[in-house]
Amino acid sequence: MTTAAEAPAPNPFIITAVVMLGSFMTILDSTIANVALPHMQPSLGAAADTVTWVLTSYIVATAVATPLTGWLAGKIGRRELFLWSVVGFTGASVACGLAQSLDQMVFFRMIQGATGATLSPLGQAYVLDVWPREKHGKAMSWWGVGIMVGPILGPVVGAWLTDNYDWRWVFLINLPFGVLTFFLAASILPKGREETRRFDVTGFALLALGVAALQLCLDRGEQLDWFESWEVRIEAAIAVAGLWAFGVHVALGKDALVDRRLLTDRNVMTGFLFITILGVLLVATTALLPPLQQNLFGYPVITAGFLQIPRGVGMMLAMMFTGQAIGKIDSRLLIAAGLLLAGGAMYLLSLMSPQMDEKLFIIAGVAQGVGLGMVFVPLNTIAFSTLAPALRTDASGFYMLLRNLGGSVGISLAVTTLGRQTQVAHADLGSQLTPWTVPWADGAMAQAAGLDAVMAALNAAVTQQAAMIAYIDVFRMLFWVSIAALPLLLLLRPTKAPGPAVHLAD
Repeated sequence: MTTAAEAPAPNPFIITAVVMLGSFMTILDSTIANVALPHMQPSLGAAADTVTWVLTSYIVATAVATPLTGWLAGKIGRRELFLWSVVGFTGASVACGLAQSLDQMVFFRMIQGATGATLSPLGQAYVLDVWPREKHGKAMSWWGVGIMVGPILGPVVGAWLTDNYDWRWVFLINLPFGVLTFFLAASILPKGREETRRFDVTGFALLALGVAALQLCLDRGEQLDWFESWEVRIEAAIAVAGLWAFGVHVALGKDALVDRRLLTDRNVMTGFLFITILGVLLVATTALLPPLQQNLFGYPVITAGFLQIPRGVGMMLAMMFTGQAIGKIDSRLLIAAGLLLAGGAMYLLSLMSPQMDEKLFIIAGVAQGVGLGMVFVPLNTIAFSTLAPALRTDASGFYMLLRNLGGSVGISLAVTTLGRQTQVAHADLGSQLTPWTVPWADGAMAQAAGLDAVMAALNAAVTQQAAMIAYIDVFRMLFWVSIAALPLLLLLRPTKAPGPAVHLAD
């Protein structure tokens, strides 16, 4: 009779596939509902400025709950936490699909975000534990597909479901995948050791307050004209105060929510900076391209969605390549090449014109996808290469948190810059239209001739050109963000020679 100690070790390929499925569901849901908002608005009786809380509530709840992953995994066990998270996320998804009012939707989206927040950090910790160190690069390349491609496919899947069925299927689609993930995880995932660990109430309260205020500030800032609004000023002040106090608490306190040893690991801290920048580049581009393609180039929603696929394909191919290259090529060189390629894609997009076809979007999409894929896998590998296995769950939680915060910063930075540069470009172009350059630019003459329609068309043309110039400025800014990240490579230490395999206890 086979004892527990003699039981065969679980197949790492199967474990990777199971946790990747769980992670993919939550990452996909961060963007899948974006295109469905106009369809939700009449069904839920929401206004245009309040229906966005469907997105905000999910993001804020995810950000607040993610840092709890390490403590909860130690308290109830990593496997049990994964299973309960899948149950909570799937149940909340069904409730979102059945919601009859905006209040119900926001409440269930908060539960969905909070319960699903632990799945990605747990998935990364599982992958790092069940594979030996010399195969971490290959393993992270597979797992990273769900993390990096999810935000890109979200709008595509959401648009297809909304157009062909109903917006409620954007949430109900999670039910079969959630049930499948639960039963696979229950039968496959090994149990981890539980740890007696005091809950850091003060640290969690400070971090939750700071992160929630920051997310609200970033999300509401563009709608309320940033610091012209007292709401945004208060949220920004609370965010700064809460995060600063949390940093002091971690550095000086005992048994803090974040293990102080993370602060002394140079690779982990540099990885935190890198993944924040990576979140900016990935999510900002995801937010910019669909409205650009629909509003300025006249592509249908489905076409704009499918134009995001080349970026995902490039990312998957790059992850497969870098997974094999880890250990043969210095990870820092791979990251540098990826940043240069991703930045080059942004520069290529800054050369667009209204007369071009979709080829530039496809080429730039593949280039950026390959670049980001080349950064993600070696970055994950080298960032965790010097970290003790006991700290992986904590580090993974904050890794995912900073990636999400980077995405929020990226969206706010891109949208704000786009709005400001559109106004500036419109004023500059408009000032060049005079009765001497364009006869119909004389308002009195046009009015007398009854040519209001001509003036409206002229203004629409100026607005379109101003928007094109603004998009070019934003893509040029993202190019410089990519280049500015290169000096961080000097802070990364090369990966040490592989040690013995580290596996979870049965």
